[in-house]
Amino acid sequence: MYKKDLELERKWQALRLQLKDVIGRKPKDLNSILFLIGVQELGHGPKNFSKEEKQDLMHIAICKVLSYSGFYELEGTDEQGWPHWKKAKDLPHFDLIEQEKLLKMHILEYFEQENMIN
Repeated sequence: MYKKDLELERKWQALRLQLKDVIGRKPKDLNSILFLIGVQELGHGPKNFSKEEKQDLMHIAICKVLSYSGFYELEGTDEQGWPHWKKAKDLPHFDLIEQEKLLKMHILEYFEQENMIN
């Protein structure tokens, strides 16, 4: 593992611990954290979401965090307040490990930008 990868993993584990303090349990994986971001971005507070809504929340989160690199742009919100994003540029062709690294880097940036972590 490269030094850069070790640093990313250290920051990722620290984020998971900080989120445990906020939500009461440590998020088990990347998808759990994406779901939390989606709920945060929707702004309707915690509630029971349908399976389709959960998928939509994950999509919102992915678009939001990838917007930091200009891959997505917010188009606006619909009448129910759900944000809609458009692709601004194509994502590079990464393998799964590289995709996960990119998402983790941007998730960390999200929590820093939103002043939700130390």
